[in-house]
Order: sequence, then C-alpha cells, then structure tokens
Amino acid sequence: MEDTLFSNSVKRPLADRLRPRSLSEVVGQDNVIGDDAPLGRMLNSGKITSFILWGPPGCGKTTIARLIAEHTNLYFEQISAVFSGVADLKRVFQYAQERRATQGKGTLLFVDEIHRFNKSQQDGFLPYVEDGTVILVGATTENPSFELNAALLSRCQVFVLNRLNEPEFEELLQRAEKEEGRKLPVDEEAREFLKTVADGDGRYILNLAESIWNYAKNGEVFDKEGIMKIIRSRAPIYDKGRDGHYNLISAVHKSLRGSDVDAALYWVARMITAGEDPKYILRRLTRFAVEDVSLADPNAVTQAIACWETFDRLGAPEGNLAVFQLAAYLATAPKSVGVYKAMHTAMDAARRTGSLMPPKNILNAPTKLMKQLGYSEGYEYDPDCEDGFSGANYFPDGMVRQKMYFPADRGFEREVKKRIEYFDRLRAEKQARKKQLDKDKAKN
Repeated sequence: MEDTLFSNSVKRPLADRLRPRSLSEVVGQDNVIGDDAPLGRMLNSGKITSFILWGPPGCGKTTIARLIAEHTNLYFEQISAVFSGVADLKRVFQYAQERRATQGKGTLLFVDEIHRFNKSQQDGFLPYVEDGTVILVGATTENPSFELNAALLSRCQVFVLNRLNEPEFEELLQRAEKEEGRKLPVDEEAREFLKTVADGDGRYILNLAESIWNYAKNGEVFDKEGIMKIIRSRAPIYDKGRDGHYNLISAVHKSLRGSDVDAALYWVARMITAGEDPKYILRRLTRFAVEDVSLADPNAVTQAIACWETFDRLGAPEGNLAVFQLAAYLATAPKSVGVYKAMHTAMDAARRTGSLMPPKNILNAPTKLMKQLGYSEGYEYDPDCEDGFSGANYFPDGMVRQKMYFPADRGFEREVKKRIEYFDRLRAEKQARKKQLDKDKAKN
C-alpha cells in the first residue's frame, strides 16, 4: 500500500513530461528539422544516413534523435560517451548485428557527448557505420572539426542546432503553464530574467520553472531578486579546454583589434566569470600587445608585462583589475601589424637564402687567416661616421636588398616611419657618392 501511494505521489520531472512527441513540437530548430531543412529533407526521403547534431546543452539533441528513430522504425539504442567504454560499444554492435540478421531491423545508435570518446574509440565506429550495422547519430556540444576523427566525420553529415532565444523560451513556459494548469508565480521582469539566465538551454528553464512552483507559497509572486535567491548563480556554458574557450578568446582578440573597448571588456568578463585562468588571458593580451599594437605604441608591451606582474603579486580576485586595465589600454591603443608582417617577410627570405654568408667586411677577424681572407676589411664604424651612419650594405653580397618593414602612419610608428625614411635617404646618397668615388678611382 505504501509503495502504491509513493509511486502515485511522485510526478515525472516537468522537462520529461513536456518532451516533444513529434518533430513538429521541437522548439527552435526549424533550420535543421523543417520540411525544407537538410535533416527534414533526409527524413522525408526515407533514406537516413549517419549524422552529428552539434549544439549547446538543452537545445533538443536527444529528443530529435529519439523522434527520428520512431519516425524511421529503427531500433533506438542510446549510450553516453561519459559512462560507456569499449566493452559497451562491442555489446551494442553485436546486438545490432544480431537484430539485423534475425529481425531485419536496423539500429539507430545515439551517442551522447560523442566527443568524449578518444580517437581510437571513434575509429571503432567506422566498420559498423560503413556496412550499415548502425545509423550513428552523435550529439556534441563541441566543434566536431576539432573533436571528431576526420575519417568518422567524412561519413557523417553535421547539423548545427541553435541555442534557444526569448520567444522560444516563452513558448516553453506557456507549455509548462498549460501542463501545470496554473500561471508561473513571477512578475514580468522576473519572467524575462528567467529567459536570460537560461542561457539558451530549454531544459534548464523548465527545471527552473518547476523549482519556482515548488518554492512558491500560496499567493506568492517572485520578483527578480526572489529568483536570484532560488538559483543563486548559474555557471555560464563554457569549457575551458574546448570550443567555448577558443570562441571567447577570439571575441576578445577581434574586439581589441577593432578598438571596441566595451566589447573587449565584456568578453574578458565572460571568460573570467566562467572560470578561465586570468593568466591565460594575460598571455594572449601580451601577444596582442606585440602583434597588433607593436611599435604604434611601444608602451603597450610594457603595460602588458606590468599588468601580468601585478596580477602575479595580487592574485585573484584583486588582480583581475589588472587584466581589465590591460584590455582597456590595448583596445584604445593605435594598431599596427607592420612588425608582424616584417617578421614573416624576413622569415621567408631567411628560408630562401639561408646559405648566404654575411658580407666579409662586417665579420670579425680574430685570427690571422680570417684577416687574410678579408674579414672586417673596409668596415666602417657607424658612430664615427658623419651623421652617425655609414650607409653600408648589411645584406649578403649575393642578395638583392629587400624591404621588410612598412610602418603604419599612425601612433608612435609615424615617428619610426620618418626615421626609416631618413636612413633610406642617407643610404641612397652615400651609396651614390661611393659609386661615384669608385668610378673616379677607376678613371685614375
């Protein structure tokens, strides 16, 4: 009797009760499963091939896989790469082969978090996908290009699912209210706040709505502060070692390069609140200082090292201010990639001419033999020359002089450009004078 009472009193979770029963009920993914969308067309054709569903948590990957299995009358087998190993995979493939041989029924194998399998485990899928033992549907929150073997990826289409937006969250909340038979006890601001804090995750907003109903006393209506007390805080969807990590640091870098200080500060804040190591951000900002700012503001790298050292001395959270200070400085600094481009030009020239010796006149001659061979002969000591500049050639004798560095006409690099132009002009004058002297000598 007690078991009966207990089982009747426990409801299935709201998110499970609202799980779509058909593809048309799936919210926010018409770009993939609509009649005119790639996966929708595949289903309508009746010819299902292996594919990967790539999208954020709570966007419907598992639901879509289940519904497709029902739509195609395939046997649905689900495993998670987090909890399964090689033995589990062998068992699944064995059952799939037996089912195919005895019942003539195919198997749709849904692998959640497929990116968690290592490369050799992923290789294990290949023969069974190749011969049609299983139709593989993988779900991943990470970029398949980075996380899946090229061989496996070449045998699967990739469909990108969207994070849910505010109108789609509203639809889910209305479905939840219909299922519960009552309004969600929140004011308008709190309702909008729920959609923001859900961060694209449909499952999360339904679980949060269920928690609110459970917490609410008779007649109580929660405001934003009340919701905050319930949820405390929610870690942003972000994996420091994976795709989200690279997406956000890319956003930081592009915002700095675009001199958008507010966007740069926002993306730095996103990374820090998600738990990123501030030292990683400082390392990338220091690189930016020498790569994208460079001599347009020589003080940028000094600021970078100083902020890094400040963080090391203070630690988090006080030292985080140094990270934001550096981001603000770099975003508002003049930009130049002149030295960056010059480095690549010089490296390319070095690879092409790597065996050419320096001119003998600029080589030291510590031995008698080296002096006899002409080392250091005719070397001019620039500080003793007129203008402090000899105009000598420092490239290899067998190499035509090549322009490597083209400074931008902004920031401090404008001054650098003037200096280079000055030395170029002096060099041309001195070389012309030397050529004339050599001609006069030859005549005499």
